[in-house]
Amino acid sequence: MLVVEGLTCRFGAKAAVDNASFSIAPGSFVGVIGRSGAGKSTLLRMINRLAEPSEGRILFEGVDVTALRGKDLRQWRARSAMIFQQFNLVGRLDVLTNVLMGRLAEIPSWRSLTQTWPEQDKALAMSALEQFDMASLAAQRADQLSGGQQQRVAIARALVQEPDVILADEPIASLDPRNTRIVMDALLRINKHFGITVICNLHSLDLARSYCDRLIGMSAGRIVFDGAPATLTDLIARELYDLEANDVMGAGAAPVPDDAIVPELGTAAAA
Repeated sequence: MLVVEGLTCRFGAKAAVDNASFSIAPGSFVGVIGRSGAGKSTLLRMINRLAEPSEGRILFEGVDVTALRGKDLRQWRARSAMIFQQFNLVGRLDVLTNVLMGRLAEIPSWRSLTQTWPEQDKALAMSALEQFDMASLAAQRADQLSGGQQQRVAIARALVQEPDVILADEPIASLDPRNTRIVMDALLRINKHFGITVICNLHSLDLARSYCDRLIGMSAGRIVFDGAPATLTDLIARELYDLEANDVMGAGAAPVPDDAIVPELGTAAAA
């Protein structure tokens, strides 16, 4: 169980995340939604401890993640693997070596510096690449791949960390529709096949509703919706996204009548 209690992150006077609290059961696929600048990325980065909370706690299986330091913190970052919007691959290195970077927390530093990876780690990395039909490109430079291929390599790298949680920060933001589906299918397969919890920042409500079993909506750093996708009505979504609503809800979204009553977001989860 991942538990977030009163998590806050301030940059000067501005709170990027403001008093966020929720718990996530193992094996969930949770979508974090909201407008650009709502605090989604900062929330995921705090869970991974790439950003330091100003207040609050993160607990995982009873361990206070916010108190971890040194080796324990490195191990937590391996257990909560990050997938980034811009892939974060080393372009000059081959695909296999990029995936093997996910094993850095488990091997002595001299092995990574000399690139003398244990054979069992190489086998694990190749197995991960096979999961996403990328094994044939193992020897190719990462910067020669398409965006969708690079993101699949990044997901394979996360998988070899043998994580309990995968934190995907807008993983399909720069991809075309075909590669978007391929990457989202890959995350869903990891979630269902391996039982790994996935927390994924998404801008598209159509995708969030299609892939996630729970949605957490953020606005101005605060959690304003938490529930099943079916309970996120178009009226609530339009208030959540405001001027961006038409862009993120897809062409099939029903128009809102002029006299419609939009519910308060603070009561959306209870509605």
